[in-house]
Amino acid sequence: MRHCSVQVRGLLTRDELDRYNALMEVGSYLESQLRHDLAYTVQKEIDLLIQPAIERLKDKGRARDKATQEYLEAKRLEAGQDGEDDE
Repeated sequence: MRHCSVQVRGLLTRDELDRYNALMEVGSYLESQLRHDLAYTVQKEIDLLIQPAIERLKDKGRARDKATQEYLEAKRLEAGQDGEDDE
């Protein structure tokens, strides 16, 4: 079974995390019984379950990028105003 990243797990809701842990346990058991055909189906369910958390992580990244861009733009404008005062 493939685990999702710590960042994604951190953005799962409590219900999603409980379901994720239960599915991972079932999938691990199936793998130990060499039932990889069924473990594959469980992995697909996990992949669907974590999609909302992946989107939340992407949204956080976009918000961080936007805040960085706004900060850099403000610094650029500030530097431009400082240069005008010297003249």
